[in-house]
Amino acid sequence: MDLATILAFTAAFFVFAASPGPDNMTIVARTISNGAASGIAYGAGTVVGILIFLILAVFGLSFIAAKMAIAMTVLRYGGAIYLIWMGISLWTAVSVVPDLQPISGRRGLLAIFATGIALNLGNPKMPLFYVALLPNVVGTSLDAGHLGVLTMVILAVEVVVIGGHVLLAGRARSLLRTPKIVRRVNCAAGGVMIGAGFAVVATR
Repeated sequence: MDLATILAFTAAFFVFAASPGPDNMTIVARTISNGAASGIAYGAGTVVGILIFLILAVFGLSFIAAKMAIAMTVLRYGGAIYLIWMGISLWTAVSVVPDLQPISGRRGLLAIFATGIALNLGNPKMPLFYVALLPNVVGTSLDAGHLGVLTMVILAVEVVVIGGHVLLAGRARSLLRTPKIVRRVNCAAGGVMIGAGFAVVATR
């Protein structure tokens, strides 16, 4: 795999990863409401889901993912319901300034991480993205070595994209100094998460 091919894949994947969508909205909402660890946990889950599809695509197994319609539907709706539930929880949460707000425990972060994985595995557009991208940008002669290179590219891009969203949301979080402002932001973030949940359900 030459440098031009790697750069082409990097550019295409960056556009895909940075485009506005339920994942990026949820990362921002989780960071604002519960801190950077929460946003990073969800983002890490989405990356794992992306890498699973990459492995399937590289080894010619995308058709298996495409045939798993029922499992993907269950994952998608389950993840969407969890997002909506978290959004409603933000709407009803007690307004606490960030410095005093409890940080999500390990179990809570694992649940958020698992949600990120489930929503990406349940996204019917993911296998189609790789089926369309890999043959046209990378080519059809892929092996384990290429998988390693593509994995590194995806991780590097996602560090930039997820890190950027978490950083900006973290700065916004630092402005939350009164319960009244926290309440307004919680309602806004909750609305975003509820909207992201419905957006996931509407995905075809």
